[in-house]
Amino acid sequence: MYNYLIVGSGLFGAVFARIMNENGKSSLVIDKRSHTGGNIYSKEDHGIKVHLYGPHIFHTDNEEVWSFMNRFTRFNHYRNSPLACYKGILYNLPFNMNTFNKLWNVNTPEEAENKIREQCDRYKNITCPSNLEEQALKLCGDDIYYTFIKEYTEKQWGRPAKELPASIIKRIPVRFTYDNNYFNDPYQGIPTDGYNALIDNLFMNICVKTGTDYFENRSYFHRIAEKVIFTGCIDEYFDYQLGKLEYRSLRFEHIHLDTDNYQGNAIINYSEVEVPYTRTIEHKHFEFGKQASTIITKEYPLEYGLSEEPYYPINDGKNSKRYLEYKKLAATCPDVLFGGRLGQYAYFDMDDTVAAAIALAKKELSL
Repeated sequence: MYNYLIVGSGLFGAVFARIMNENGKSSLVIDKRSHTGGNIYSKEDHGIKVHLYGPHIFHTDNEEVWSFMNRFTRFNHYRNSPLACYKGILYNLPFNMNTFNKLWNVNTPEEAENKIREQCDRYKNITCPSNLEEQALKLCGDDIYYTFIKEYTEKQWGRPAKELPASIIKRIPVRFTYDNNYFNDPYQGIPTDGYNALIDNLFMNICVKTGTDYFENRSYFHRIAEKVIFTGCIDEYFDYQLGKLEYRSLRFEHIHLDTDNYQGNAIINYSEVEVPYTRTIEHKHFEFGKQASTIITKEYPLEYGLSEEPYYPINDGKNSKRYLEYKKLAATCPDVLFGGRLGQYAYFDMDDTVAAAIALAKKELSL
């Protein structure tokens, strides 16, 4: 008999299991994949730690989360400074003075601000944007939208920007400094020993079974635990009885190249629709690698089907309403708790995931 059955060995499940273990509570963690770690799992190839499910860069402004994570790993000093490629020209991200200098040949913040204001003024008659395109044009004007946002977004979501809700873009971060650090958070980095070592440390002295599908024997798993922590898709847990929630999926193409430096940067986004992938990742740059060869990953967005992995919840009005109905249904199952990006149908960064797991653990321990 376990106190908790945790379905999913990703970051949420690992953090929750660790805290409960340190407070005398037992957990059995199961995962249908052949490895632990969920989407932060990496695989070493030619001496390079390859992020198999897309790049994961830890960043946070939450001191409690940062302190907790540093108990189980050390972080290097990597800072995310991606590039955007449009029509063969590379621009710095996030949108900053380096971007504006290359886009408009302006040198001062005043010149850049005037340019953006001039373009935004064309859309001041849009008082209540009805879709993503209107929202973005109102926030940043034509050049930024049509160069960096429109085609990239349509690739990512698989539908025209005019059919996407305005709520997807609540604001567009713009900096009037020559600073390419993508995140504003004070704490950033990549685990020096890799994410697999971090997960192993979190699961130390905890029973974990991979290659184990909860849905193949769910009645048994409920019998052996007092409570279930479910980190999979909440609609799947309830057998889609209120309808399916929508997600976007991804396909990754990993390529080994006989060169020591392919693109000179960890991440390059491809804004134009003619390029079928959204970005290329050169993994060695996350850890300042000096290996003789390199591995890149091309990331292709996909429509989600039951044979694909769900990555991004589509939090439009229809899906958000359906999720709230599932949340009400979940409230009728007090011995099953839902967590993580899929369980809570939310686009969580890693620090959000850790914070949510800590909060749930605290709540459970207070009962």
